[in-house]
Amino acid sequence: GGTRRGGHDRGDREEAWDKMEKLNLKSDSGSDSDGTDGSENSSESEAADPSKDLSSAPFPVAMWDLQQCDPKRCSGRKLARLGLIKELKLGQRFPGLCLSPQGVSVVSPMDKDIVSEMGASVIDCSWARLDDTPFNKMKSGHPRLLPWLVAANTVNYGKPCKLNCVEALAATFYIVGYQDLAKSYMARFSWGPAFIDINRDLLDQYSGCKNGEEVLEVQNKYLEMASKEREEKEKCKKEKSSKQGGGYNDDMDLPSSESDASTEEEEEDN
Repeated sequence: GGTRRGGHDRGDREEAWDKMEKLNLKSDSGSDSDGTDGSENSSESEAADPSKDLSSAPFPVAMWDLQQCDPKRCSGRKLARLGLIKELKLGQRFPGLCLSPQGVSVVSPMDKDIVSEMGASVIDCSWARLDDTPFNKMKSGHPRLLPWLVAANTVNYGKPCKLNCVEALAATFYIVGYQDLAKSYMARFSWGPAFIDINRDLLDQYSGCKNGEEVLEVQNKYLEMASKEREEKEKCKKEKSSKQGGGYNDDMDLPSSESDASTEEEEEDN
């Protein structure tokens, strides 16, 4: 309803950010002495204030930006310009949930209280430069991994698990019960709604689980089923090609189909 998007939510969000700032001051005494805050562009600082945008989340949403991505394609920076995410500095701790390769458990509906009370964060870095990423300088109270989903962004379209910042956040929102917020964030990108569409079945199943163990069960069942379907398709393709044969190359190992299959597998392993 309209009241939830009004002053009440803005007050809750501002209070959550105040709490977070106090926590950071306690845990990072002296780490902010480089004065980078003052040198930031004032219009960027204004845009990054989540309390200024009524369509933003009713809880803190933040990111560490390692400046590794193409600024024109970076979904995290676009969210910052829209006031839908706040930038954190290296060394600054985030008390809520953080999507990080250092996570052990997966995001599940059990995380709703953590997200609603302390927020969600993401690490904006390049998939190609994970080895250079100083994860030890981006600590959070609740590191998490995302379950299996397919990217719809223009850089990694169709690739499993290679989500960008906004996709990772939207998946988290959706799984913990903020489906409308997930759609709202994705609607800011021309390709965004496709992410929800192509992953809808899985997202709905994940969001219906009780905990991380159930989320993993759903993921593994889906992957097993997908693998069997792929094997069946390959089998049918081979049978079909042998029935339609009759030429001199029927028994030959044609390189095109074999190499296509192997490159697909290689891409998924990266």
